[in-house]
Amino acid sequence: MDKLDRAISLIDCNSFYASCERVFRPDLAQTPIVVLSSNDGNVIARSAEAKAHVKMGDPYFMVKNTLRKHGIVAFSSNYALYGDISNRVMTVIEQMTPALEVYSIDEAFAELTGMQGDLAQYAHQIKDRILRCTGIPVGIGIASSKTLAKLANHGAKRWIKHTHGVLDIRDPDRRDKLLKVCEVADVWGIGRRMTEHLQGMKIRTAWDLAQSDPSMLRQKFNVVVEKTARELRGLACLELEEAAPPKQEICCSRMFGKRLHELPPIREAVATYAARAAEKLREQGSVCRRVHVSIRTGMFNPSEPKFAKGIGCKLLSPTNDTREITKAAILGLELIYQPGFAFSKAEILLMDICQPGEYTPDLFASVQPAESEKVMQVIDQINAKWGRGTVRPGRVPVMPDWGMKREMLSPSYTTRLDQLWTVKCQ
Repeated sequence: MDKLDRAISLIDCNSFYASCERVFRPDLAQTPIVVLSSNDGNVIARSAEAKAHVKMGDPYFMVKNTLRKHGIVAFSSNYALYGDISNRVMTVIEQMTPALEVYSIDEAFAELTGMQGDLAQYAHQIKDRILRCTGIPVGIGIASSKTLAKLANHGAKRWIKHTHGVLDIRDPDRRDKLLKVCEVADVWGIGRRMTEHLQGMKIRTAWDLAQSDPSMLRQKFNVVVEKTARELRGLACLELEEAAPPKQEICCSRMFGKRLHELPPIREAVATYAARAAEKLREQGSVCRRVHVSIRTGMFNPSEPKFAKGIGCKLLSPTNDTREITKAAILGLELIYQPGFAFSKAEILLMDICQPGEYTPDLFASVQPAESEKVMQVIDQINAKWGRGTVRPGRVPVMPDWGMKREMLSPSYTTRLDQLWTVKCQ
């Protein structure tokens, strides 16, 4: 089938984190909401009603009074809840479309090519079913390319009173009309610096970019900008990625809930992060050959001494065994730790990632035994059934006092039996 006949949709959840908090709090349906980052640091999500009063990234301690003044409710980030609801949203989309590419936790590209009937009307059916099954409102853009679908989704939300959350711009006239009213900064993949460069060339709207010479854009910038311009013309240059490629690096990094001075609690944190990184490694069926561990103090308090250091630790053989990865991480930590500092963050980075069988083994090095793989499989199966942390390394505490500060955390309604949603009858 010719690429010009393609129909690709971008389905994006509206104010996703805030919407997740509202699913089990119907009393907040009309109340403005913000969600905070780790340790209740900064605003990372806002409902539509809150956007007029709070900026993305505002420090919570600086906007507390503003939130109180406007009746805005703040929540600590509940990633377990958001991740589970995201999976439910994607499951509904997958059931209703031929192919799906999960682009992020709150948006996905869905293939609609070849489907019969009015696609805009069908998109409304998808939108309604997602809302009915998960409680999450979404916007849907339909176009002949991924970049245009992204822009159509932007238009569907921006002019929601007219679009009702769905915008189909496969018609060339409607597509061109949207391109002329959208700024070049609204185009997917065009960042702030690129916007400045393009505006200097009098490319101010999406229409201007679409009409630019692709070869000139490639020569002056790169092939990505060239493909973006072609996609804005309706030529599909980017295919749907139904299976995400394995990550080349896996990172687990958290700020501590309080400053840590002694080695033992930092060791617990590093072991916790290493265990989580190893879980992610096994989820994509990979092994790694190197572990990088780093720690640092707070960098913005002028009264605190500054310290930051990291070290890479080579593993004896490629592995995804939590025990081996944790052992290497702890060894690295003990080599870089320095007393006398107030540490605020630790990071574990798994590097040199490959798939089993894709590397040439060292003739003199040991290999990960089959027994180790079986142990990890059993642990993952138990934790998948009964909850993460049911089986964990002995160094990983259940309720650490250095854990993230989340004073406004909502219950894990969908992932913990002891926090199920309850309804009181009067």
